[in-house]
Amino acid sequence: MPLFQTPPSSLCILRLSAIGDCCHALALVRVIQREWPETRITWITGKIEATLFADLPGVEVIAFNKSKGWRGYRELWQTLKGRRFDALLHLQAALRASIATLGIRAKVKLGFDKARANDGQWLFTNHKVPSPASPHVLDGFLAFARELGIRDLTPDWQLPISTEHLAWAREKIAGKPTLLICAAASKAFKNWTAQGYADLADHATAKGFQVYLCGGPAKLERDLAAEIQRLGQSKPADLVGQTNLKQLLALIKEASLVLAPDTGPTHMATLVGTPVIGLYAHHNPERTGPYLCREHVVSVYRELIEQETGKPLAELDWRTRLKYPDAMSKISSDRVIAAFDRICAAHGLPNGQKLENPEE
Repeated sequence: MPLFQTPPSSLCILRLSAIGDCCHALALVRVIQREWPETRITWITGKIEATLFADLPGVEVIAFNKSKGWRGYRELWQTLKGRRFDALLHLQAALRASIATLGIRAKVKLGFDKARANDGQWLFTNHKVPSPASPHVLDGFLAFARELGIRDLTPDWQLPISTEHLAWAREKIAGKPTLLICAAASKAFKNWTAQGYADLADHATAKGFQVYLCGGPAKLERDLAAEIQRLGQSKPADLVGQTNLKQLLALIKEASLVLAPDTGPTHMATLVGTPVIGLYAHHNPERTGPYLCREHVVSVYRELIEQETGKPLAELDWRTRLKYPDAMSKISSDRVIAAFDRICAAHGLPNGQKLENPEE
């Protein structure tokens, strides 16, 4: 039995981080808005994440600054003082997020069931959402919508991008076939090799693409970009550290194709409908891969996790992470180049050779 037979007046959604997971949360918000357009939605998210989602129509976005420690919690609770929601959707199984719920008043507090409620999240909620059959994070979020009473769970990621940011991105792209390489994740062990990125950049250039390196200003990202340029022949243009999140989203939207490891831009590509090749080794791409391009993922997760554990993947917990630190180096350039050619063919991109059987 759904929680609501008629649309609730107000909902609060709590998902603080990270960018990729917040892209999934966006799909949940849009699904609710589509069926219950009059329901007031408040989304509490991280300070950085809020810069990307603040312009979402019809949604009050509240930024929580975790760097302020307890002062950040007090500021959040003061903002919400005197307010009561029909339901809280607690989408983050982390203790710091659960602490935030202590100052959120709601008739019902929905959280993950015990199969997914890490860090004692189940202690902070009073209604457990059954885990769906699919292990993907987004399907886990959409299960909250089903529990509320939403019938159409078709994902929708619409997010406005300003004309200013689109104009900037279009000037960079200049109407040319473009590959964006977002090479670095926040954790270095998720990154592919500089040589691999350089090989793919050279291949894409030979196929008629212009190639941009994108990312944040961290030293790890700048150093990786410099090494990719040093090793390759094509010398892709370096935009690392030169874009904010809105500019990066606009650039991804205008690009032809994105290549990235398990990191935010992989899911930002899904948000704007740009094809993406995700590179995976430490986490199961069936859980964290790009939702609409999982067939184009290049992954060594299954083979390595079965070697490491001695068990078939079907017998492992969905949270099982590969511990082998150099796992991403097991992804060969040839496999990524082959995936690049297949996705070009599938989407009619330059020099894409139409496959007689794309499933092979």
